[in-house]
Amino acid sequence: MTNNIPETMQIALLNKPFDIEIKEVDVPKLGPKEVLVKMMAVGVCGSDVHYYEHGKIGDFIVKEPLILGHECAGMVAAVGEDVTKFSVGDRVAVEPGVPCGKCEQCQKGQYNLCQDVEFLATPPIDGAFAQYIAHPEDFLFPIPDSLSYEQASLNEPFSVGIQACKRAGVQPGSTVVITGMGPVGLMAVVAAKAFGATRIIVTDLADIRLEEALKLGATETINISKEDPVERIQEITNGKGADYAFETAGHPAALQSAVQSLAVGGSLSIVGLPQQEEIALNIPFIGNRELNIYGVFRYANTYPMGIEMLNNTDADLDSMFTDSYELKDTKAALERALNNKQGSLKVMVYPNGFLD
Repeated sequence: MTNNIPETMQIALLNKPFDIEIKEVDVPKLGPKEVLVKMMAVGVCGSDVHYYEHGKIGDFIVKEPLILGHECAGMVAAVGEDVTKFSVGDRVAVEPGVPCGKCEQCQKGQYNLCQDVEFLATPPIDGAFAQYIAHPEDFLFPIPDSLSYEQASLNEPFSVGIQACKRAGVQPGSTVVITGMGPVGLMAVVAAKAFGATRIIVTDLADIRLEEALKLGATETINISKEDPVERIQEITNGKGADYAFETAGHPAALQSAVQSLAVGGSLSIVGLPQQEEIALNIPFIGNRELNIYGVFRYANTYPMGIEMLNNTDADLDSMFTDSYELKDTKAALERALNNKQGSLKVMVYPNGFLD
């Protein structure tokens, strides 16, 4: 079933670092269980910026031209012959990682750990800076009319925050510290509040990001260029420390202070990935206090929950969207995200034109 699908479409292609080409290509053909999604809103992620600047992230190297973008939502434009869950015109959020479904990790429900996952905008898999993408129906999720495409695209970074909460076991009435107020850290604020945390303490260097965290549900902010975060957290918690800490900055000092901020028996979710492989930690401090440390890699089984939470939150989600670009200006969008970290929160790209 189709709905006035053109034969060709525009894409934004990363040829090499700092080289984005707008190109016309054929619209993807659909497999039996695939859905053609007309991309309506795509957020620029830190990983997109990293590929744009460096051409690689760790072992993931851009060897062939690549379409970036994986935080996305859109409208169903066509469905494969065996698709049963969606019809043309449905509004959907796109879960970007498609696992094999057969390995031990997939069978256990930990499909984020699948070694054969195909993840949008992770080489060699093309992403969503395109007018249309083909995607399996099982990794598309309906979004209510009350949730905008932009808000639905936040479900991707939001899902990382949900995973951090699930891994650490965040309980109602608890205190959570979140270090680093990039988009993932900011959405982790919304997640922690949705899981019932009543005190959410956040740290960052930039006042604009700390102010945004307050709009999203943080209760206290600490500018680490002006205050010692561990001392301030001890002060706020009357010497007890936090029940949970999420480290989202990927910075060694932030990781060390997150550990030091925890109460006895507290739990740490490591979300940010530092550049170096080894970081010194105070092992006696961790052992004597029976601290729990959890790695967080992407997310699994979070999308329906995330959509429900985003649709019912009282957080000011729209305050996240600071910059808007059409597909033809994708290079400018990436440059903005790269060079305006003090001013931009979430840069958005609209592959089919600005929304009304």
